Amino acid sequence: MSGAGSPNLDSSTLDLDGSGLDVVVVAGSWHDEITDGLIAGATRTLDAAGAAHRLVRVPGSFELPVVAKAALEAGADAVVALGVIIRGGTPHFEYVSAAATDGLTRVALDTGKPVGFGVLTLDDERQGLDRAGLPGSKEDKGREAAEAAIATARVLRGLVGA
Repeated sequence: MSGAGSPNLDSSTLDLDGSGLDVVVVAGSWHDEITDGLIAGATRTLDAAGAAHRLVRVPGSFELPVVAKAALEAGADAVVALGVIIRGGTPHFEYVSAAATDGLTRVALDTGKPVGFGVLTLDDERQGLDRAGLPGSKEDKGREAAEAAIATARVLRGLVGA
């Protein structure tokens, strides 16, 4: 299971106070049931943390980096990037997965702002349903990505004194 060894991100471990943070959730449009679960988990987490947030939908995971960069350059404090890429019978999976991952990493480094990574790279739909934070899911990757974005934004603010 991919969640083995995952950190317990709570207020005793990291600062998950989203007060004063503006967060943009950028989500792909493929695999609605899984993506909607990821969005719901991120939204619940951002609401509970007190962060201002909005949702922007993009066609797919390949488009996440450019929209994440635009959101951060427009003033957002953090982005939560959510997408679903399921392996098929062609190399398309590897290209899109690498482009989304590398692109989002570059966005975070170029802007100096956090990108919570909630892009699921899966062998099959069942793996996504297990990670989407839906009833019966074993994990909530939307929540985890939102927590990572908030906690990292707070760490960066502490480092730069903002």
